[in-house]
Amino acid sequence: MTFGTPGWGADETNSRALFDAYREAGGNFLDTADVYAGGESESMLGRFIGDSGSRHEMVLATKFGFNSSANPNAGGCGAKNVHRALEGSLRRLGTDWIDLYWMHVWDGVTPVEEIVQTLGDLVRTGKIRYYGLSDMPAWVATKAATIAAERGVPGPIAVQVEYSLVARDVEREHVPAALDAGLAVVPWSPLAGGFLTGKYARDDTADTGRLSGANPFGDSKFTDRNWAALEVLKRVAAERERPCAQVALAWLAVRPGVGSTLVGASKVSQLEDNLAALDVALTQAQTAALDEASANAPGFTDTLASASVRRMVFGGHAVTGWNER
Repeated sequence: MTFGTPGWGADETNSRALFDAYREAGGNFLDTADVYAGGESESMLGRFIGDSGSRHEMVLATKFGFNSSANPNAGGCGAKNVHRALEGSLRRLGTDWIDLYWMHVWDGVTPVEEIVQTLGDLVRTGKIRYYGLSDMPAWVATKAATIAAERGVPGPIAVQVEYSLVARDVEREHVPAALDAGLAVVPWSPLAGGFLTGKYARDDTADTGRLSGANPFGDSKFTDRNWAALEVLKRVAAERERPCAQVALAWLAVRPGVGSTLVGASKVSQLEDNLAALDVALTQAQTAALDEASANAPGFTDTLASASVRRMVFGGHAVTGWNER
């Protein structure tokens, strides 16, 4: 998403340096979208991959769904737009197929049956190898997986959702649904737009990064709960003698169901810092401290999954629930 994005993103020279550094580190999974930088992100990646001759080594993912024009038919999840968007992405990326094609967001209108049929047909034609669902209600992912399984047709293999130490609400419905359906969980914004790097402070009004200006998050990350979680993150990072970002990524990487974690960088140094998180192993006590500090406020589904409710169901006996396995 940073490739070609003005402001907090990277220009072509820096984007190529990021691509080269990632490849040299052994990276082979690239995730973009047709709307990132108005399509320029896909065009850059197409040039970088073509110049490196590494297409068959890469798992290349892109997305459809958001509209970059005033034409209502140039957005959404309907078959017409899916085919339009895919042809544009294939052209910009300079490839004949997409390894993982994401529904970028559910439009709230297109029937799940149509989404499964359209994307399944594209798998069968070979234009895409697999598909996944991003930013949708948990029931949409469950329904899509169920329809595909019952009909014996290609189904989704993963869900992509915002997930981080300060964005754990997906643990209520999305993660359990993905685990049950056999879908990988691919977190986006694992550092909460930079909040979990520790570069922001409560009383700091300076322009220090993405969350300082216009952005999709606004100031939603600056809450008392998140500041408290950040303090614990800083403490654990000091204990590990590692940057906050690495500890936050290490915590997320071992959460149930998590497959690949999407990291975004605008500088090679940031990318190298993120990749170093692979070498961070937290202790049980450190993980527990982060879990407690970032825990969601109890909700309805948490009550249903509680040990006390199960004891009532099973005549006072303790029975391990799905959320404790």
